[in-house]
Amino acid sequence: MADTSKIEWTDATWNVVTGCEKVSPGCDNCYAETFAERWRGVPGHHFETGFDVTLRPERLTLPLRWRKPKRVFVNSMSDLFHKDIPDEYIARVFATMSLTPQHTYQILTKRHGRMRALLGDPEFEKQVDYELLHFPPFADPKLIRCSWPLPKQGWPLPNVWLGVSVEDQKRADLRIPALLNTPAAVRFLSCEPLLGSVDLKQAVIPMGSERGHGLTASYVHDGDCCRKLHGIDWVIVGGESGRAARPMSPYWATSLRDQCAAADVPFFFKQWGEYAPTGYLVIGGTSKGTILAGDPVDDLGHRVELARVGKKNAGRELEGRTHDAFPVVAQ
Repeated sequence: MADTSKIEWTDATWNVVTGCEKVSPGCDNCYAETFAERWRGVPGHHFETGFDVTLRPERLTLPLRWRKPKRVFVNSMSDLFHKDIPDEYIARVFATMSLTPQHTYQILTKRHGRMRALLGDPEFEKQVDYELLHFPPFADPKLIRCSWPLPKQGWPLPNVWLGVSVEDQKRADLRIPALLNTPAAVRFLSCEPLLGSVDLKQAVIPMGSERGHGLTASYVHDGDCCRKLHGIDWVIVGGESGRAARPMSPYWATSLRDQCAAADVPFFFKQWGEYAPTGYLVIGGTSKGTILAGDPVDDLGHRVELARVGKKNAGRELEGRTHDAFPVVAQ
């Protein structure tokens, strides 16, 4: 929880909930769980409860104190759409985001089903309005420096970006259609840790985009016809770091880069993670400290070799350059 962050694609983290549960392979080596469990049982520490889902209501109004505009990653230590977080609490989070249009909020989830159901329900928008009027801290004149009634931004909130985690094709096929069918000003994918190849066009075919235009525009069935939506606005890619990190084949990363380039979607390469490619294609075994990743790249069975060099040494360059693109959002 900080008004600054070392995460390359955000400025600050806002953990109004801590704790979570594993739901897919991308969770296997969760850094947040490792950090939180280290402090379980330590009296007075923020993570005294370890990685159990814990609401942190005292943090709900923190962004109202941040006057300088920030990109804010919501719940880096949890998942806002976890089943144990009450609807009214999520509504309070959205109320805070509504009150702080100077900030851009980035919400990332693996609970695509609840996100779609909750944010697509008109009653949830009413719940956000209710919390704005009845949650006591929002009436504090020291925090809320505006006229009454409070200004309304519209729905979906224009300063809230919604994203889903996509570590492989199976998760892409499950989560991307749900994201496309969720009201959002900006939609993004976090392909980190990237554990396999991902064809984004394949993931949007169930939405009715048989022509493969789903990265920038897609169609969802609405009654007897279809309505057009904007599609994916941003893609983040990164490899895994940490003691038990799994390697990322460079072909998985460059494929997503090329898919984004073809569809004019901003692409952000966050990191290689623990392993970096050696530049060699190998058949069979590897030398000490190296590992093979991905499927064979030719009929002879050559596979990509990567060396364990550590996150810092592996760096952020993909084929000789960094990729730091962000969505361009209309003001």
